[in-house]
Amino acid sequence: MSIDGEMETDRAATTALRPQRPGGNELPALLRAFYDALFASFGPQHWWPGRTRFEVVVGAILTQNTAWTNVEKAIARLRERRMLTAEALHRATPGEIAGLIRPAGYFNVKAARLKAFTDRLFERHGGSLRRLFRLDDGALRKELLSVKGIGPETADSIMLYAARRAVFVIDAYTKRILTRHGLADHAADYAGLQRLFMDNLPPDTALFNEYHALLVKAGKDFCRPAAPRCGPCPLNPYLEGDGPLLQKSHGR
Repeated sequence: MSIDGEMETDRAATTALRPQRPGGNELPALLRAFYDALFASFGPQHWWPGRTRFEVVVGAILTQNTAWTNVEKAIARLRERRMLTAEALHRATPGEIAGLIRPAGYFNVKAARLKAFTDRLFERHGGSLRRLFRLDDGALRKELLSVKGIGPETADSIMLYAARRAVFVIDAYTKRILTRHGLADHAADYAGLQRLFMDNLPPDTALFNEYHALLVKAGKDFCRPAAPRCGPCPLNPYLEGDGPLLQKSHGR
C-alpha cells in the first residue's frame, strides 16, 4: 500500500544499484536482517485492511497520493451507499463516484480510475475479479497496467494484497530507505528496486506483504525526507558498519 505519495515509474533503464554491493549470500542476509529488525520493533502491521478483495482494489486506487485515513473515510462513504461492488461502480457515473470519494482527494481523477478499472473488468472478465485473478502473474500485471491511471505501484499492490501474488511493492519510502543505506542510487528505477528484493528473498506473499508494510512505517516514523530520526530507528545499526553498503548517508 502506498501512503502519502507513489513511485509510479517503471522505466526500462538500467537499475542504478551501487556497484560495490554484497555478493553471494550477503545481500539476502542483509535484507532479512532489515526485516527482522523492523518486525522486532514494530510487530505485525496487519495489511491490507479490507473486507473483500474488491475493497482492497478500491483502496489501492484511492490511496494514490493521500493518507490512508482519508481513504478509509471515502471507503466508508461508498459502503454506506452500497457502492463497494464492481457492478455498482460500473453502473455509476464518474460524477456520482467522485461525490462519494471526496475525502480521498483528487476525487475526479480517482473516480475516472475506478470507472476505468470496473469497465475493463466487465469488458474482458465478465465483471468477475476471480476471473481476472486467474491470469498468471505476467498477464495479470500487464492487464492492470493497461488500465488508465494504474501504474506499477498500484498494480503491484493489487497483485500482492488482493490477488495474493508474491510481488514486492516499491514506494517512495522504500526507495528512500534503500538509498540512505547505500543499497541503491537515487537514479534507481522501480523495476530495479523491485528486483533487489525479489531476487534476494524467497517468493513469499506473506513476507512481501509484511515487509512492505514495515518499510512504510519506518519511512513515516523515522526515515523522513527532512530531519530523519536515525537514532531511534530500528535500522540505525546498519548505518554504522564498515562495508560500502553501510556507510552513513543521512543527507541523501
